[in-house]
Amino acid sequence: MTSPTILFCVGATKAGTSWLYRYLHDHPDCAMPAVKEAHYWDTFDADALAKQTTMFRVRLREMREIKAHAAEEGQGWKVKNLDRRINEMKALLAVLEGDRVEDAAYRGWLMDRAGSPKLVADMTPNYATLPDETLARMVALSPDAKVMFLIRDPLDRLWSHIRMQARRQRQDHEVYEKKANNILYRMLNRNQERHILKRGDYPSIIRKLRRVVPDERLRVQFAEDLFTNDGVAAACAFLGIAPVAAEVKTPVHEGPEVVMLDKLRPRALGLLDEHYDWVARNIGPLPQRWHDNRAKG
Repeated sequence: MTSPTILFCVGATKAGTSWLYRYLHDHPDCAMPAVKEAHYWDTFDADALAKQTTMFRVRLREMREIKAHAAEEGQGWKVKNLDRRINEMKALLAVLEGDRVEDAAYRGWLMDRAGSPKLVADMTPNYATLPDETLARMVALSPDAKVMFLIRDPLDRLWSHIRMQARRQRQDHEVYEKKANNILYRMLNRNQERHILKRGDYPSIIRKLRRVVPDERLRVQFAEDLFTNDGVAAACAFLGIAPVAAEVKTPVHEGPEVVMLDKLRPRALGLLDEHYDWVARNIGPLPQRWHDNRAKG
């Protein structure tokens, strides 16, 4: 039996990986893990491992509570779905905390899917920050491993990432909109929250991916193009699967909109100028959305 292609989708954060995961999850040629972001490759460090496994255990407890409520309500379909997700999370935790020699346990967890899928995937945006050596080890996991890096308009991606952070960090007494703008202010004026910029540093990340990943196994794609029929077809051609109908207008960021303060917008754009120019020179013509954001200043 032919082994499936492995897709590592490495971001960028808030650039459409969740949409692509849902698309591939429903695709007949794919068998996606119930856990979208496995965090195997970025948890070799003991502190990172402890933090991630704690988060997974919290999620396990939440899923068990939801399952118990579903059972009380007689929602058998939901109980069955949660059983699958719980069992897969438990198996992943065993992999993360177990023997990582030659990555055999991880490979088994990722590849051991029902049926004969053409594609499996680990879609973890944080992998984009990994060093060359770890990325090379990922790609060496299979001769059919492929890497996708989705890039979204830099300002849209930055602001969406900040809003996500604001939702996660906000205390009950804090106003969501003010929290988001405060995070951006600290980034621009106090050199804080730099991890948000690092996870969207297109020039550095793409240069690194091109050093490590063979050309034929790497695809850099504009998120704005992905949400079109032609963009979906091109992505599927790269992955070796047949294109199927998709809801291509699904937004990248879901949740309440928050307005960026006008006084912060020009400074944020100035911080990202290099990204716009570098991508235009090294990837290809920019989507219209990128031009529109720069024109607004």
